[in-house]
Amino acid sequence: MVEQILINEDDFYIPDANQLITEDDTPVDNFASAKQQRLLVGSLYSSLQNQILLAEANVGIFYTDLQPAIVPDVFLSLDVQVPQNWWEKNNRCYMVWRFGKPPEVVLEIVSNKEGDELGKKLGIYEQMRASYYIVYDPTQQLGEKILRVYELRGRRYFETSETWLEQVGLGITLWTGEFEGRQDTWLRWCYQDKTVLPTGDERAEQERQRAEQAEQRAQLLAERLKAMGIDPDTL
Repeated sequence: MVEQILINEDDFYIPDANQLITEDDTPVDNFASAKQQRLLVGSLYSSLQNQILLAEANVGIFYTDLQPAIVPDVFLSLDVQVPQNWWEKNNRCYMVWRFGKPPEVVLEIVSNKEGDELGKKLGIYEQMRASYYIVYDPTQQLGEKILRVYELRGRRYFETSETWLEQVGLGITLWTGEFEGRQDTWLRWCYQDKTVLPTGDERAEQERQRAEQAEQRAQLLAERLKAMGIDPDTL
């Protein structure tokens, strides 16, 4: 006979969100980092509309109530959504015990040498067990490498040269072009063939170009029909 085990929620310790500092309204970003964050977050939502995900910039992650939140520049968590009442205290940030798992990807954009991205932060994300930790260092504050990718293997992070993040089905790549009126080199999500995930504006421009090409083909066909003595409007 199989014994039925009843689990009482009272047996589990759930941290009181009211005792946690979920936001302090401290401005910490610069123009370049803020724009880069918008590009990374916005392109996920505009390109993966059929996939359940949560991506944010500068939102705190609590992985234990014994420590304050860590605030990555960008994070991506798959198969989770923000609760409907996001103004409630316990829904305002990412609490690992409420979402049931850590984010798959955490990303830091380096702007100076004060963030300790390769030391303390790496250790915290490793303890949190985020699958991938990405350090983007566009001004090479931490050395020659502009991009570092760490993959969790067992309990430890290992740096890898692989930019395809197998566990999330996305890659990252450096892309030179214009975003929000600014020409620069940007860090972007990409598919396995290195095609970047388009932003909403890029998707709209692609649709506009396709519509324009379709109209041109229709006009060319109409001209050929007229040359053959056929009125295209009667077809």
